[in-house]
Amino acid sequence: MNSRNPTRKTGWSCKAFLLVTAMMLLLTIHVSSTNTLAANMLKVGLLLEPKTLNIWRAGDRWSLKVLGLIYQPLYIRSPDTLKLIPWLAADKPVFDAESLSYTVKIRPAKWSDGTELTSADVAFTGLFIKEFRVPRYLSKWKFIKKIETPDKHTVKFYLEKPKAIFLTRTLTTPIVQEKEWTKIIEVARKAKKPLVTLLNHKIENPVGSGPFVLKDWRQGAYLFLQKNKLFFGKGQKISDRLLGPYIDGIIFKIYGTSDAAILALKKGSMDMFYWGIQPGYIEDLKASPDIQLFNNERSALYYMGFNVRKSPFKDVNLRRAVATLIDEEFIISRILQGYGLRMYSIVPPGNKFWYCPDVPRYCQGCNREQRIKKAYEILEGGGYTWEVPPVDTSGKVVRGEGIRMPDGRPMEKFTILTPPADYDPHRAMSGMMMQEWLRELGIPAYSRPMAFGALIQQVKVRHDFDAFILGYGRLSLDPDYLRNFFITKNDKRRGWNMSGYSNPNYDRIADESASAMNREKRRKLIWEMQKIILRDVPYIPLYNPKLVEAVRTGRFSGWVQMLGGVGNMWSFLQLKPI
Repeated sequence: MNSRNPTRKTGWSCKAFLLVTAMMLLLTIHVSSTNTLAANMLKVGLLLEPKTLNIWRAGDRWSLKVLGLIYQPLYIRSPDTLKLIPWLAADKPVFDAESLSYTVKIRPAKWSDGTELTSADVAFTGLFIKEFRVPRYLSKWKFIKKIETPDKHTVKFYLEKPKAIFLTRTLTTPIVQEKEWTKIIEVARKAKKPLVTLLNHKIENPVGSGPFVLKDWRQGAYLFLQKNKLFFGKGQKISDRLLGPYIDGIIFKIYGTSDAAILALKKGSMDMFYWGIQPGYIEDLKASPDIQLFNNERSALYYMGFNVRKSPFKDVNLRRAVATLIDEEFIISRILQGYGLRMYSIVPPGNKFWYCPDVPRYCQGCNREQRIKKAYEILEGGGYTWEVPPVDTSGKVVRGEGIRMPDGRPMEKFTILTPPADYDPHRAMSGMMMQEWLRELGIPAYSRPMAFGALIQQVKVRHDFDAFILGYGRLSLDPDYLRNFFITKNDKRRGWNMSGYSNPNYDRIADESASAMNREKRRKLIWEMQKIILRDVPYIPLYNPKLVEAVRTGRFSGWVQMLGGVGNMWSFLQLKPI
């Protein structure tokens, strides 16, 4: 029975056609959605891998870059004015002078696990820091006497004494979820070393309130942060910006070296290199039409420091003479290839409100000969003598030899410690130039590169050094570090006062600045502190390297420039696929 039914055959053909058509349509939709998803993913290159996702342990910049998009504070900085503006907070803090308290209202927000963020989480964060004495945050919370939560959207902080950094440092602390950390601290409390147990706890899936949440981390390869659909700022207008995020996520890829990262940027396999571009790469990147470079100031300080506890730098005349000899403009133009700003004070000029422009400036605009003559004049007036003076009887500059201290003893050789060239070629080369400039005056200086960790041990722990060149790449916008760097009580093992500077008048003004709740009054005190330090020069500010950042063009727009660069919270909330 081989009879065939033409109608049946035609039916099956139609069904097969419809099935293939449907499959092709589904495949097209899948490919289209996959391409859209890929197009909405920002690819960011990191030089090194984050060390931890434990917010209390995180100190390296790679961890902080990632965690800063997950955990959020009550207040952050406006990109336009740098003033603190409400973030998790709903409004400005309300101060009550009689009870010495601040009341903060919290805006409606949720944690990434869907639970409500309340005042209890804020109070828990502060009490947690105080109980475990968390090193990176304790100084910002130890003066908090009591925290109350009248309702779930109100938190009230009582201070033991007036503290200016409450507004700028305490209220900018990342807030953690009580629910996530309660079990962790219960285990830590029972441990022999509670803080160590706490810091060593491995956080695999942090619960935050930020615009992104961790989706995947393949160690050694990449991290994937996905858009947090519960982010409180989505659709809100803050600092005159309508907030996203408008991207679906961020893929952080680890490259290990700048060479590898720059190559990936040029090839188009990353959208942004989240690190400053070294001068040697800039001209090559400028030539690419697919790459845009951003130039911004940094809140940074690179400087020369002295051990003022002992001879020879115990003498302020010698420190002033060194400040006179150093040609900062040469360092910026020749060593930094023009990608830097001269630092006249310890506070960077980009921090405009706190920066004092009226500080002593040593031989500004002088040429080499003028510097030598002026430095010679300072030292001769301070009682120094030479076998061969650097300025002869006719006023001609010659190479000085055999410098003697005011007590008649020959000046002993001293060492300028610097990081090695493979860590920071700029600081290493600056040390070499200082060695040569000082020797022109007959001063027996020797530059010595040293592994960074060993250098810190030598300077900060053992205090066994003469002079050094170091830097702070991320200074707080609150200038309280000016007090920490030079107040007498911080001259201790591992203390911030590495130079050993001690001045009772400075200590008094510094302590007064820490308690000044009036911003204008505090600025006057901070300005006076800058003047004193530049008169006594325990540190010589050298330069602030410009931050040059590179991004690909054509995929995303909306980068927000501010002090510290375009790699900021505002950019990640404003970027939109083109």
